Amino acid sequence: MKKEYGNKQVYFVGGGIASLAGAAYLVRDCDFPGQNIHIIEEMKILGGSNDGSGNGEQGYVIRGGRMLNDEAYENLWELLQSIPSIDHPEKSVREEIIEFDNANPTHANARLVNRKGEIEDVLSMGFDMADRLALGKLIITPEDKMGKARINDWFGPHFFQTNFWYMWATTFAFQPWHSAVEFKRYMIRFMHEFPRIQTLEGVTRTPYNQYDSIILPMHKYLEPHGIDFTLKCTVTDLQFKDGDGITVTKMNVLRQGVADVIEVNEGDLVIVTNGSMTEGSSIGSMTKAPQLNGKGSSWKLWENIASKKPGLGNPSSFDDHVDESKWESFTVTFQDSKFFDLMEKFSRNRAGTGALVTFKDSSWFMSIVLAFQPHFRNQPENVTVFWGYGLYPDKVGDFVKKRMSDCTGEEIMEELIGHLHFEESKEEIMASANCIPCMMPYITSQFMPRLNSDRPKVVPEGSTNLAFISQYCEIPDDVVFTEEYSVRAARTAVYTLLGMNRPIEPINQYQFDVRTLFTSFVTSFR
Repeated sequence: MKKEYGNKQVYFVGGGIASLAGAAYLVRDCDFPGQNIHIIEEMKILGGSNDGSGNGEQGYVIRGGRMLNDEAYENLWELLQSIPSIDHPEKSVREEIIEFDNANPTHANARLVNRKGEIEDVLSMGFDMADRLALGKLIITPEDKMGKARINDWFGPHFFQTNFWYMWATTFAFQPWHSAVEFKRYMIRFMHEFPRIQTLEGVTRTPYNQYDSIILPMHKYLEPHGIDFTLKCTVTDLQFKDGDGITVTKMNVLRQGVADVIEVNEGDLVIVTNGSMTEGSSIGSMTKAPQLNGKGSSWKLWENIASKKPGLGNPSSFDDHVDESKWESFTVTFQDSKFFDLMEKFSRNRAGTGALVTFKDSSWFMSIVLAFQPHFRNQPENVTVFWGYGLYPDKVGDFVKKRMSDCTGEEIMEELIGHLHFEESKEEIMASANCIPCMMPYITSQFMPRLNSDRPKVVPEGSTNLAFISQYCEIPDDVVFTEEYSVRAARTAVYTLLGMNRPIEPINQYQFDVRTLFTSFVTSFR
């Protein structure tokens, strides 16, 4: 079968999970020759937004934490079932994750903490009848009737003070001004999570951070197939064949700063990651605040090609609203377990169960997650690492009277210690802490209000050789900001462009399951 492909080449723009998944589908399901698959990435490492780097001495960095879900990540699990584990090659990555998650189940006992440092009772969602009616109306209203409506166009002020909003917003990173359509999709896609949102029992965790647990095994799986990984190379533009259709003929690239052109011959395919939620990220330190960066190459590439052909989307709906799409995360590395011991006692969560703790009255709207240790493959035994974030980085802190975006890692730790009321142990905690903040200008840009046409289809109409795989292509009914969205897009792109008549795992329709509907209805009255 390989001979049928002749000299056909496939070029993936971007080295994130979608491109790796696309390459895996090519070799696994299409018997495509690995040496004809090219993954072009501008960074020096693969993984895109699924990152995890650093060491015990200089400190670790995770820009964003990714929560997985057993019931709603259909294509991701199917793919990982065929990727061998690095530590246990006789097992798949999927089996490894299930075993780990069963041994270390998530169960949040301190989901919301108030300004007094008290754990709130969050069994009740806190809805009034107006909230319930608005939620019901949102779920039954067709997307094409909603347009660019924001969440706060649908709900009154009371809704944004409910336990439900505090928990749902921080679990999925929603803001009141984000797209009502995206919020509706999440309510439907994760309807099975609604009754257990207060404990996060439905969250599936990986043994390590997502780079070590998912990206690295996928990379190792692809390497023996001879895939060409071209790192430190930036695609700046695509050239198209004249006429009405969409056929890429050339790719303009910068190879370590030197301009070059890749000829795209007849039959070759180009599969593009358009836009990036972690592009423009800036890292600070204990003594330095991160800076706010602007657009980088993936946004500029999308802007360039969208201006040339209709049907390639409208990037400005996503990349021109930094004040509404930015937030700040921080990764804290300790040389001991003091903070973890204190958190275990305070939260009644076994340290390392990955339970989210949100400080609901925090002006930064801050949350932290203490993952199972070690969280990195190279993490020394005495070192502990946790991750946190603030959804309102431009607000002034409650204990440190500065905007979060202007704070050093040391000041972020001071604010956190204040909310936890750990003042007695402050000196000991700070002596061991290395807090590295990270500003991400586009981290929730995929949630910005948009029209259906603002995101290109995975394979645009009229395209002969171009597809899109990212959080910014359009997959009906599915939810962005998930691993599943990227993997589903990649599978769709590869099968469609190669004319493969193979099934793609369908979206589980829990909104039509009577038990799920009934349980959700009861939950809304808790």
